[in-house]
Formats: sequence, structure tokens, C-alpha cells
Amino acid sequence: MLKVIASTWPLLLGVMLLMLGNGMQGSLLGIRGTIEGFTTFELSVVMSAYFAGFLVGSQMIPGMLRRVGHVRVFAALGSMISAVLVVYPVAPDWMVWAALRVLIGFSFCGVYITAESWLNNTATNETRGQALSAYMIVQMIGIISSQVLLNVASPASFTLFVIPSVLVSLAFMPLLLADTPAPTFETTRRLSFLALWRISPLGCMGMLLTGGVFAAMFGMSAVWGSKSGLSVREISMFVGAMYVGGLILQYPIGWISDRGDRRRLILILSAVAGVVMVLAGLFDLPFVVMLGVAMVLGGITNPLYSLLIAYTNDFLKKEEMAAASSGLLFLNGLGAIFGPLITGWIMGVIGPHGFFLFIAANFIGLAGYAAWRMTRRNAPESTGGYANLTPQASALAVGAVMEQAEDAPSHR
Repeated sequence: MLKVIASTWPLLLGVMLLMLGNGMQGSLLGIRGTIEGFTTFELSVVMSAYFAGFLVGSQMIPGMLRRVGHVRVFAALGSMISAVLVVYPVAPDWMVWAALRVLIGFSFCGVYITAESWLNNTATNETRGQALSAYMIVQMIGIISSQVLLNVASPASFTLFVIPSVLVSLAFMPLLLADTPAPTFETTRRLSFLALWRISPLGCMGMLLTGGVFAAMFGMSAVWGSKSGLSVREISMFVGAMYVGGLILQYPIGWISDRGDRRRLILILSAVAGVVMVLAGLFDLPFVVMLGVAMVLGGITNPLYSLLIAYTNDFLKKEEMAAASSGLLFLNGLGAIFGPLITGWIMGVIGPHGFFLFIAANFIGLAGYAAWRMTRRNAPESTGGYANLTPQASALAVGAVMEQAEDAPSHR
């Protein structure tokens, strides 16, 4: 692992700085939007717009990379992100913010694909698994650390918008100055959604529902905190706790998933999360308890994302995995677009507790569907290994991880 880090540290450092900037701006907008007097629905549109831009980017960026090359795309999109981040406080209008969020979602999608292409190109077949693991760890560290930066200045000031802009600008220095040749980019044919559904209905439904959960968690959690009267420090702790929970439980859940029927684990995790979210939505719990709720939420949702991909992977041929990853992430992105919108509508009707009740409905729906699917066919006799993934990864990284996991059989 140390040799891998030594050879890829410019890329990993750049990714960590990108995640610091992206993780910070998501929470900051929810807090600042409340200060500006935006309604819950208006903020939900703003948050949803990021995922719409990200989804559009996943379809358009590969063509841009083939036409003009990695370096130009990387530099152009990086400049766009830095500019957008400092425009937010200058134009405090929710429709302007929504348009800017589309741009920034599109741009972040592009820089992630570019960074992952570079990382994939620098790794060998023997080190690719370690490089991808280091990439996922660095992403999580960057997101967790970003929540600390929310406390260095008032969200009503200009300062907190300048910091992520500077971080993103700095992220491109190690990436562009690294003595690593720009990779070639080859797109893969996507499996049709009908073919993907026939291969794994549970994987498709699960990715759609978890997309809504992820978008609600990471787009609307700061809005929930602001509408509930939490301080900036408390909001940053709550959001940070979700990521910490995901970091802690990712490996134990992965270990269990390699030793049993993954559908049963999906059912149990979804049911547990659903019950906890219902309790958080129905009762006014102390903040310390809410931190525990956040850790459960992140600790189940993040591994569940990887678990659904691993389960789908069990039914795929190796040559289908890259194409399937694009389809799965498209479904996840589609769910992510509607997640904040529905959450915002529910919060507008019944108040901040609607945040948890929407997430609960998604988990309970997934648990019920997993239980039904267990009656329709047997678990696969042979499975690949579980691999840690984050929702921020593009189809390129997900496809590579799926292929690596296929070569590392489970211990069932």
C-alpha cells in the first residue's frame, strides 16, 4: 500500500482537496440558504440541481474527454467550480443557486472521472485494487474533514465560500503537475436497463432508492439542522457523524456480506435503518442521541450502496461489469434528483421531521422488496468479493472495483 501511495500521492492529495471543497459547499448552502430566507422547497430544488448536473455530466463528459483531452477538460471544469463557489454569496437567489448547482454538479462529475482515469492509468493489475482502496479512503477523509471547516467563520460571511474555492483551485496543482501521462479514455457500452433489470431487479431497485436516501442525507441534512434550530457546530457534527459511521461500519458489513446471503443482509440493514429513522422522525430526541442516529444512518447507507453493487456483480460476466456500472449509477443518480425534492416537500408539509420519515420510507420499501425477491430465486452459488465504494465515485471507478472484486472471491 505504501508503494502505491508513494506513486499516486499527487492524485490522492488532489482528490482529498476536491472532497474538502465539495463536502463543505454542500452543507454550507443549506445553512446559508436558511439565513437568506429560502423556503424548504426552494432549498430542495437547489440541492437536487447538483445531482441533475452530475447525472448530465456522466453522459456528456466522456465525449468531451475524447475530443479535447483530459488536461483541458480538467482545467476548464476546475476553473468553473472555483468561480461558481464565490458567486453563491454574491447572488443570493434560489433560482440562481439552482442553476449554479447544475454547473457545479456537472463540473465535479467531470473532475472525478478525469482523476479516476489518471489513477486507473497509473496502477498496474497487481496494484489497482490497493490504489482504488486508497482513493475511496481519501474521499471519505476529505468529506469528514470538510465539516470541521464550517466552524472557522460565520456562514453569513463571504469567507466560507472562499475557502472551498481555494481548496478546489489548489487541488489541480498536484494533479496537473504530476509526471504522469494523461490517460486515453475509452467509453464502454451500457447494458440496457431492461437487461440490467433482468439480471438483478433488487440491485436496480436498491440503487434507485439509495440514490434518494443519499441525496436527502447529504443534500438536505444541513437544511434539516437549520430548520430545527441547530447551531453551525451541531450541524457540522451531525453531517460528520454520518460519514464517520460509514467509515467505521463499511468493513464489518463487507466481511459479513462475503459469508452469507447478501439479500438477507440488505433486508436486515434496511429494516434496522428504517426503524431508527421512524423513531427519529416521530420523537424529539436529544442532540447526543441524534449523533448516534446520524452514525447509524451513514453506517448503514454507505455500506448498503457497496452491498447492492456487490450483489448485482454476482450475476454479471466480467465483460459486462463496466457497462453495468454505468447503468447502476444512472439509476442511483435518477433517485438522487428526486430525493431532495420529495424530502423538501414533506418537510414543508409536516416540518423538519419529514427529513427522517422520507428516508425511513425508502429503507422500509427496500427491506420489503428484498424480502419479496428472496422468494423469487435462490442466492447465487458463487460470489465475488465485497469492495468498498462511495457514491461520489464515477462509473469508471465503480467498474474497475467490480472487476477487482470478481477476482477476489468471497469466503462463503
